[in-house]
Amino acid sequence: MNCEPKQAIGEWQILCNIVIETMANNIKSLREKVAHSERRFLEGPRSRTREFLFAFKVLKEFIHAFRKLHFIGPSVTVFGSARFKEDHPYYIKARELGAAISKLGFTVITGGGPGIMEAANRGAFEVGGRSIGCNIVLPHEQKENPYVQQSVEFKYFFVRKTILLKYSYAFVIMPGGWGTMDEMFEALTLIQTGKIKEFPVVLLGKEYWKNLIELTQDMIENKTVSAEEIKEYLLVTDSIEETIAHLQKHSIDKFGLKKSKRIKPSRWLGEFFFSKK
Repeated sequence: MNCEPKQAIGEWQILCNIVIETMANNIKSLREKVAHSERRFLEGPRSRTREFLFAFKVLKEFIHAFRKLHFIGPSVTVFGSARFKEDHPYYIKARELGAAISKLGFTVITGGGPGIMEAANRGAFEVGGRSIGCNIVLPHEQKENPYVQQSVEFKYFFVRKTILLKYSYAFVIMPGGWGTMDEMFEALTLIQTGKIKEFPVVLLGKEYWKNLIELTQDMIENKTVSAEEIKEYLLVTDSIEETIAHLQKHSIDKFGLKKSKRIKPSRWLGEFFFSKK
């Protein structure tokens, strides 16, 4: 017996809802599995086979990122919280920052998520600049913001953090939480120890960073940090104009960056796909 049209439509909607719910559950399960994979790795020694397979997964993730980001040119990474909404003053400032960095000729890289990351990507996108996102797979699912032109998805935090540092000639740190602090101190430590060059670092938001500055002064007084190590490349400001001037002096002028033709992708290496915006 044939179903009535309304009944058929209702059954089809139920079926679609079941499929969508199943897919959502599968994605959530996969994200939890990825998170647990890194957790199990950090719990201690495992079998040689498991350790080798994990190392291979990490290598694969690095190679994928290298291929996708090989053509983005000199970049500035913007770090900051994912929790600020569109009407928050820090979001508005990050949006202005992204636009200003793009006008200076840099590609803007962020963690690819919402909040400060979205705002910086949005600013770059709106002025026709290049906007890159390095998104992380989390159990609660960090969604990629809509202003990312090119995205790389990572399973492992330490791989993502390395990539965020690798392609940058400067770092701008806006207000954020533990993740932002982790990324900021990673950059500062690599500069201090000479693992990367003295690229400019800007802390944008004097009021937010005032306690950190006081702590840094205590470190200098106790000689755990040298004032000589940070006086040139580190800037604390509220001004977009000062930030851009700092990037111009300590990145473009210092390292002789020039606008030049981008590296042409190789057809033989299958790089045309990765070089697209």
